[in-house]
Amino acid sequence: MARQSVATSSLDAIGETPLVELPSVRPAGGASIAVKWEGANPTGSLKDRMARAMIEEARSRGDLEPGDPVVEFTGGSTGSSLAFVCAVYGHPLSVVTADCVAEEKIASMRALGAELAVVETPDGCAYDGLFDDLREEAVRIRDETGAYFTDQFTNTDQLSGYAALGREIVDECPDVAEFVMIVGTGGTAMGTARTLAELASEVTITAVEPEASPVISDGCAGSHAVQGTAIVGSPPLVDADAFDRVVTLPTEEGVDCVREIAREDGLLVGTSTGMNVAAARRVAAERDPDETVVTVACDTGLKYLSDGIYDGLCGSTFCLC
Repeated sequence: MARQSVATSSLDAIGETPLVELPSVRPAGGASIAVKWEGANPTGSLKDRMARAMIEEARSRGDLEPGDPVVEFTGGSTGSSLAFVCAVYGHPLSVVTADCVAEEKIASMRALGAELAVVETPDGCAYDGLFDDLREEAVRIRDETGAYFTDQFTNTDQLSGYAALGREIVDECPDVAEFVMIVGTGGTAMGTARTLAELASEVTITAVEPEASPVISDGCAGSHAVQGTAIVGSPPLVDADAFDRVVTLPTEEGVDCVREIAREDGLLVGTSTGMNVAAARRVAAERDPDETVVTVACDTGLKYLSDGIYDGLCGSTFCLC
């Protein structure tokens, strides 16, 4: 559906993102590769879809009344998206995060009006148990203030937000042969996969995860440098049966792909996108040249400039969504 010429709310700028072909990464003799450019969303991230769905579904049920506070723990993209949606709807937002998160993400959350509780980490690096510590602080804030805890890692409301992503892919590329998506909370992968299965039953659904943290394939979460990915051993939202196959690859391959996309296709993306495209290149090499593999450019790389990924460096290992 075409977007109206003048949006009545900034929330209406969410979605309907362009599908962009990346000729530089297409393997010789293989399928073409196209990405949904989610950097076109208001905060530059696909998490805008999720944040809007979680807040609007809670409001429609009466779980979240006008003016009620909201709390979440996050490594940035979800926090920025929630801050944006909460600002529009008038909900005070408390975000629990950590100092290993990219500076740009923390700054954007504050700019959008969120109140931050920043957990200190040893030398600015994540540690075993950080996930639990952040969640515990979010629960404390919920209990003390009565805030609505969106709890992104278990909240199924987000799936409706990502269902729209699946519908857009089918509208823009009706003959999509394979959909490739890295798994964090699992919301994007599951919401999109279910919609694609309904609308394009022949499409192959492929999950992506870092080689150092094979959560879906082996149930083991390890340290890696892909923010928001493969965090917990059994992501509550993930049904492994929804995937036809799982591709694991080294983080370095995804980081190299980030730089390649920037220098040859002119898009600044983050490491999760690099992993998506690197995996898409692998599967495209196995497909016919008249087919199309679709994946997702999760967010704009402007959020990761301080991490050094464009300079041959790599940021702190393991951060939340």
